[in-house]
Amino acid sequence: MNRYPPIAEHGMVGDLQTAALVSSGGDIDWWCTPRFDSPSVFASLLDSERGGHCLLAARSPDGNGMTDRQLYLSDTAVLITRFMAPGGVGEVADFMVPIDSSTAQATHRLVRVARVVRGSLPFALDCRPRFDYGRATHTLTQADAHSARFHGPGTDLHVQSTVGIPLHAEGNDITARFTLSAGQAAAVVLTTSASDDTVPPPPSLERVAEDFDTCRSFWLSWLHSCTYRGRWRDIVNRSAITLKLLTYAPTGAPIAAATMGLPEQIGGERNWDYRYTWIRDAALSVRALIDLGFHDEAHAFRRWLRDRIEAGGTASGDPLQIMYRIDGDPHLTEETLDHLEGYQGSRPVRAGNAAADQLQLDIYGEASDALIVGGDIGALRGWGALRGVLDWLAGHWDRPDEGIWETRGGRQNFTYSRLMTWVAFDRGIHAANSFSRPADVARWTRTRDAVFQEIVDRGWHEKRQAFVQHYDTDVLDASLLLMPRVGFISPHDPDWLSTLDAMNEELVSDSLVYRYDPKASPDGLRGSEGTFNLCSFFYVEALARSGRLNQARHAFDKMLTYANHVGLFAEEIGPSGEQLGNFPQAFTHLSLVTAALALDEELSKERPRSRAEDRGRPTISGLTAPAEDDTGDGSGDASGSASGGGSGD
Repeated sequence: MNRYPPIAEHGMVGDLQTAALVSSGGDIDWWCTPRFDSPSVFASLLDSERGGHCLLAARSPDGNGMTDRQLYLSDTAVLITRFMAPGGVGEVADFMVPIDSSTAQATHRLVRVARVVRGSLPFALDCRPRFDYGRATHTLTQADAHSARFHGPGTDLHVQSTVGIPLHAEGNDITARFTLSAGQAAAVVLTTSASDDTVPPPPSLERVAEDFDTCRSFWLSWLHSCTYRGRWRDIVNRSAITLKLLTYAPTGAPIAAATMGLPEQIGGERNWDYRYTWIRDAALSVRALIDLGFHDEAHAFRRWLRDRIEAGGTASGDPLQIMYRIDGDPHLTEETLDHLEGYQGSRPVRAGNAAADQLQLDIYGEASDALIVGGDIGALRGWGALRGVLDWLAGHWDRPDEGIWETRGGRQNFTYSRLMTWVAFDRGIHAANSFSRPADVARWTRTRDAVFQEIVDRGWHEKRQAFVQHYDTDVLDASLLLMPRVGFISPHDPDWLSTLDAMNEELVSDSLVYRYDPKASPDGLRGSEGTFNLCSFFYVEALARSGRLNQARHAFDKMLTYANHVGLFAEEIGPSGEQLGNFPQAFTHLSLVTAALALDEELSKERPRSRAEDRGRPTISGLTAPAEDDTGDGSGDASGSASGGGSGD
């Protein structure tokens, strides 16, 4: 299985309408175009033989001693892959010029620039596209030594090179072998377009240099709007850029991840398509974007969300479904691509997502919060959309559903779903009063209070001394880490602290947090999964807000060590610290941002403490050391642990 690079061994480039993954060896092994959710042109990440790829990499002259390193050009989405060998040092820069436009484009350009900075190195180019997830055949035409065209179903891929890279046909693929010396550069431009007779103009190093400057300037200018000046600026900036790269500019809809089919367990069946817009994920990103100063992106998603509500309900009569295509299309028919091997044999490979038809009532809380945060719900159309949703929800809130984790084991009365229903009415009541808007506030208030009491009566498990996953279980669920954030309970309330302690003991493994225990709460799927990065960052935030700052900061710092070499996270962390699931995942990066913001805020409020006050202090081993009494009599007590179970600060 060494044909498949580790999931984490990738960087991402994109133009705000599509994105590609580039391995640390210089291989583009994932690219769907002209949109994030289009069929693939390169997908060797899901099948090394049938998927297609585009390699551009240096080769060691003697075949030995090659080392590669990958990095982003600081505060940009320009990806640099460096190759170091005894004969020289070279690099490949990959980038796409952003198309920050409300118009969907059929043409997309991915630029690859090879150069040598020391000595001399041979390079190899192998461009082997496989259209429509490897299901479609293609033909190749070559105009000259520097221009070739792959004709696929509805999409063409043009491969053009500058002087120094002569292209050669190898069957229906293109290869090139060339050598560069110190100071020399050459470029390959991959352009996808609709199948027609239009041929892009031939590239030149001067044009490529202009595109490079345009791309770099765009990202530096965009990031200039970021208001974050906290302790973790580099990783927060990288997360902000990642969230932007995963947002479809024509509609403002963010996708959950750039990929499909990457497994939550190697060889298992938990392989989903995440190239769509989840109401929950996108709504939770709004506050993070606003807190970072990116108001335009937050407003764009709110417009998209309002349009989904106004477009009418689902086939079941509900106002919203849990996810949509990036253009708002609600049809996400799931199919299995049985011809693909899957990443390291992880099958089936699924395209589309059948979970779109699930009932998940929590989305109305996240949607209401997203529409209201920022204060622009006073707009007439926005208010009308929200009022209609809440009036409907007042009569439908108490149904069992599939819950936030999209389980396929049957509907339950999930506590998190009720929690976010409470949020929906709480935010609606606040907005109606603040903006003096017409609403059935009395009915909303009665419903909000009924939901609150039901959570207290049925979501609380007396024996566990904790809020639990659903009303008929004693299983814990990390989604409830959001209870203090949404204002349902104080982060210092005894019932919350005992819930947090229970999670520390059952769901937390050295700062890494499991969503729930699927053995105790069957989810209808075979196999297991890793810890969930989203929950690990929610855990950091909950610790910080509860005053357990030493524990929170230690957990956050440890979580950052699981980022890959360019600061990106997948969905989960496996037993050996490997990244699992679709990559990079927006949910993880937005929760990283909110954790950093919470930690910064709480640390800035913290007063200097004496040594006797310091509780839950992590030692180098990660365990809790007894606090030393200032009198030296050894009477200080241990009251917590960096990995759970303690009262922290």
